[in-house]
Amino acid sequence: LKDISLEFGSNKLVSILGPSGCGKTTLLNILGGLDIPTSGNVYIEEQNIKDYSNRQLDSYRNSIIGFIFQNACLIKNLTVKENIELALHLSGVNRKERIKKVKEVLKKVNIQHLINKKAKYLSGGEQQRVAIARAIINNPKIILADEPTGSLDSKNASDVMEILKEISKEYLVIMVTHNEELSNIYSDRIIKIKDGKV
Repeated sequence: LKDISLEFGSNKLVSILGPSGCGKTTLLNILGGLDIPTSGNVYIEEQNIKDYSNRQLDSYRNSIIGFIFQNACLIKNLTVKENIELALHLSGVNRKERIKKVKEVLKKVNIQHLINKKAKYLSGGEQQRVAIARAIINNPKIILADEPTGSLDSKNASDVMEILKEISKEYLVIMVTHNEELSNIYSDRIIKIKDGKV
């Protein structure tokens, strides 16, 4: 990334477009605290995350950020409920409250009927809905989505985009994608990157 200066508001769906290797995922990883920039600063609510300790970064990633990856990254032998609950375990939420929250987020992504199904038996579209539910379970401020429709057919891709658009009413959703057509339909803002520059 070269001399990038961006400001994101809240409650929007922002698409980041560009060819492979241009810096899209690097930008997402820096926003998520997975990579630390070699220069420059990243401010979240006036806090420079570049100055965070490892423990502060862990807390930031667990409470402020929700991640959605291209291939869902679910644990195949766990149920839908167990996959989503993992994030709440890390936050120390008790069992009764965990079950209540899991049911709430599954309703938001319209797969409450799959709560006890093992992840390995889900379709690609269902897995991505579980990944979205897991990303929002801790009520983060920012959802970072890296090619969330990249491995889906066009019907499931549109369904996932509908869900992301809906949750962008509550959260800032920043999505890296190659799909210009979908981003033109659903995005509130499009940022194009080429050779590390906006």
